[in-house]
Amino acid sequence: MSDNPIDSQESRILRAMKQVLTGVIKDTSTPPGHRHPLSDQTIEDIRQCLALIAARERELVEAGGQASNLRPYYTDDPQAPKVIPIASIGKNTRKPE
Repeated sequence: MSDNPIDSQESRILRAMKQVLTGVIKDTSTPPGHRHPLSDQTIEDIRQCLALIAARERELVEAGGQASNLRPYYTDDPQAPKVIPIASIGKNTRKPE
């Protein structure tokens, strides 16, 4: 077992479980107005499982002392990473001497 919580066996299990559950959701999705093949209780159980997985993943990241930067942020937030417009990449912005 790795010392890094993100690469631990538990993390890999959580990722696999999340992929399976989201795959079930995608495969059983129905158009609006049609009856879903899964019962309402099963749908709620899947939601609860995904919430538990997300909570445990957060705990593992925090236990590893790493900041979770996977959360969305507002662009005017001073803590937000600096965004460089694609159009400016490769352009020489220095003035000729």
